[in-house]
Amino acid sequence: MMKAKALYKRLDTDFELDSCKDNWSHMDFNEYISDNFKKRYMGLLVDNIKEIDSIYTAVFPSDLVLNKILEDKKENVLLVTHHPMIWDVRKTPVFQDINLNLLPKLKHQKISIYTMHVPLDKNGEYSTTTNLAKALDIIPEGEFYEYFGVKVGIYGKTNLHTPEELADKLISKVNHKTKLWKYGTDEIQDQRVALVAGGGNEIDIIQEIIDLGINTYVTGISAINEYSQKTHEFEKENGINLIGGTHYSTEKFACIALYKYFEKLGLDCEFIEDHPVMEDME
Repeated sequence: MMKAKALYKRLDTDFELDSCKDNWSHMDFNEYISDNFKKRYMGLLVDNIKEIDSIYTAVFPSDLVLNKILEDKKENVLLVTHHPMIWDVRKTPVFQDINLNLLPKLKHQKISIYTMHVPLDKNGEYSTTTNLAKALDIIPEGEFYEYFGVKVGIYGKTNLHTPEELADKLISKVNHKTKLWKYGTDEIQDQRVALVAGGGNEIDIIQEIIDLGINTYVTGISAINEYSQKTHEFEKENGINLIGGTHYSTEKFACIALYKYFEKLGLDCEFIEDHPVMEDME
C-alpha cells in the first residue's frame, strides 16, 4: 500500500510532468474529471482514492479496460493510461471521452486514473518509441522529431535487410497483421530505421527522416485518408518505405514496460490488453 498523493508526486517528478506540455481542451470536463487535469491536461485525471493497493496500466481508458478493473472487484486501484481519451479512427471525433456511465462506478469502487500522454511519448526508459524500438531489436543511434517541446522519434540500426522482414518482425510482436507501403527500394538503406510510435505519419517527420538518410519508417497510423494523402504522396516521391502497426499496438510496449517502474516501488501492476483499430493502417 502507498499513499496516493505520494505516488502522484513521485510520478510527476520521475516523468517530468512540470516540464511537459499537452492539450486535451476538447474533452468533456465533467464533474468526475479532477481540477489537476483541467489545469495541465496530464497527471491525475480521476481522483477517487487516498491509498493505493495495486496498479493497472493501459494505452486508452476504454470500456474494455475500465470494465476489466471493475470486474476484478478490487478497491484502492490506480489505472495509469497513456491517453486520457479513447482513440477510434472509425468515429468522429477520433478521440472519444471516457464512458460517462462508468465514471460513477469507478468512484464507488475507489478507482483513480492518472494519465501521461506527452510525458510517456518523451524519449526515455519507459517511453512509447523507445520501447517499440526495443521490441523490434533496433539499436538506437539518436532521436528526432519534436512534439510539444520534447523529442519522440528514435532512429537506429536493425539486423534486418528488407522492409518486408521488418514488417514481419512487427507482426510477431503485435500479434496481428501490419501494413507495408513500399514506396522505396527493396533494401533498408544501411540497415537504419526510424520510428515514431502512435500517430506519426506527418510530412515534417518524413522530411527529418529523409535528412537522416533513412528510407524505412515504422509508426502506428499509416492509413490513406483526407488527412494523410499528401504525406503518402511525399513518401512516394522520396522513396520512403512506410510500415504501420496501429496506434494502440505501437504504443502498448511503453505501458507494458511501466510494470518494472511500479515493481521497483513495491506495487503490484498489471497491463490490460485492448483491441487495436485495424483501420489505423489502411
